[in-house]
Amino acid sequence: MMKYIICILLGCLGKDITAQSNLDALLHRYTDNSVPYISIEELVMCKDEAVVLDSRSKKEYAVSHIATSIFVDYENFTLDTFKKIYPNQNTLIVVYCSVGVRSHTTGKKLINAGYKNVKNLYGGIFEWKNMNLPIINRNAIETDSLHTYSEQWSKYSKNAINVF
Repeated sequence: MMKYIICILLGCLGKDITAQSNLDALLHRYTDNSVPYISIEELVMCKDEAVVLDSRSKKEYAVSHIATSIFVDYENFTLDTFKKIYPNQNTLIVVYCSVGVRSHTTGKKLINAGYKNVKNLYGGIFEWKNMNLPIINRNAIETDSLHTYSEQWSKYSKNAINVF
């Protein structure tokens, strides 16, 4: 009986390690680590001090987003507008997308523009929801629906109603 319980526990741990390594491999493939990561736990601790930017599409943001986030639209992000609203280049800025690829690009633009405290949310909104943290829809109502960009990317979303 004890062997059976240990096997189940190891199986569960193996799944978490595999999921983590799959995400690590994905981010390594599509990013160059020039934007440092911030963990979900770190963001939760300093969320009130951070400017949190959602760099997904308008359609994704409408389905759900982190409550305090500001929509910046990955495809149409403009530094000029951002600099006018957030001129302090020492402000903690946390950028997220689905898993961390598009937010990496937005983060690089901010760093290249002189912002000194830019972080990429490791695992993005998928990891946020995977940790059972709340997300809200366009009406500011908590939801379990999460736009996963595509069916392929939805494999990284575990605790949501996946929409694509």
